[in-house]
Amino acid sequence: MQSLWMLLACAMFAAMGAFVKVAADIGATLPEIVLFRGIPSVLLLYFWARATRRTIRPSSWRLHVWRNLSGITSMWLGFFALSRLPLPTAVSLNYTAPLFIAGWMLFFGGAQRDPVRVLAVLAGFLGVLGVLRPSIQHDQWIAALMGLGAGGLAAVAMMQIRQLGQIGEPEWRTVLLFSLGVCLSGLGGIALQGWRTTDPLALLALVGLGVAGLVGQLAMTRAFGLGSTLLTAALQYMTIIFAALIGVLFWGDRPAPLAWAGMALIIGSGLLSVWRTYTEARALRGVRGAA
Repeated sequence: MQSLWMLLACAMFAAMGAFVKVAADIGATLPEIVLFRGIPSVLLLYFWARATRRTIRPSSWRLHVWRNLSGITSMWLGFFALSRLPLPTAVSLNYTAPLFIAGWMLFFGGAQRDPVRVLAVLAGFLGVLGVLRPSIQHDQWIAALMGLGAGGLAAVAMMQIRQLGQIGEPEWRTVLLFSLGVCLSGLGGIALQGWRTTDPLALLALVGLGVAGLVGQLAMTRAFGLGSTLLTAALQYMTIIFAALIGVLFWGDRPAPLAWAGMALIIGSGLLSVWRTYTEARALRGVRGAA
């Protein structure tokens, strides 16, 4: 049942995307949006670490630097896409990370003959085409490419998070240092552009996206930490469904049938990739146990 925390995480991440769109539509700049995404996590985790006398010094600065570079760049690209594209389209593109991981393993990881990964990559590619073809206007292709780039860099960040876990780095420290990097990048952007948001509704949306992102992060961490890894990873694709519902209810989005089919293919390819990775990991553990 602990895996069901992922449903709360999905709802919060979809709400975060909606807050990003609201804030951007009212006039908030991208650096301001990025800054408010990181502030709640930094405050909560820093004071919690101090109160529980935990060290913030990481086990490997190098791994954290590379994880932050990929993750923060992915966030900037993803938020830009969210501010310019229909909500379900942007979220679908952001959730293509498992497709990129499957493609990497297929072409560079020695899994060239794995028909399951071949199917996942082909289905995911068709899904991306399905989402983009009826949904993207001529002036939105740059935003669409950035959304797809966010998914690709998120895949890189996921693999680096896995490396951090393998050396024993606790999740809270990884999230704290990442959130600190997010805040610093946002402050850097604000230093260049200046602070522009004065509308109280925009400020409220900025606070909302920060809180929603924090609650989503905590719920996701609890789901992966205490629940079934396979079920939790599968449930994360509910974010696309929640985002589509929010887009329909609040923005009047009406995705074309081809776009719905594309979302289904992206979800299906992601689930297939997650399942394949999980079954291979179990088989590897079984071989090591027998040895």
